[in-house]
Amino acid sequence: MKRMKLTKYEQSIEDEIDQYVPVSKEEAESFRRAVANTLAERRKNAVLNIRINKIDLDNLKLKAKRLGVKYQTFIAEILHKVAAT
Repeated sequence: MKRMKLTKYEQSIEDEIDQYVPVSKEEAESFRRAVANTLAERRKNAVLNIRINKIDLDNLKLKAKRLGVKYQTFIAEILHKVAAT
């Protein structure tokens, strides 16, 4: 099985996992509600994973950079405009 490469942040979480302790049911429920409320307030509520040609992705990244936006935001905006018409 191929091992996934972790970012420094992800690796720090992995390294410190044994420091976490169980919480009471009340604390867990409070946390669950807080996370659910936060997720409900987010504009984007779906994840999409697609495979595209590297040249197309590079071109999209370049156009996004020229516009001064993140490329994923740029792609999401393109999809939104196409889906809305």
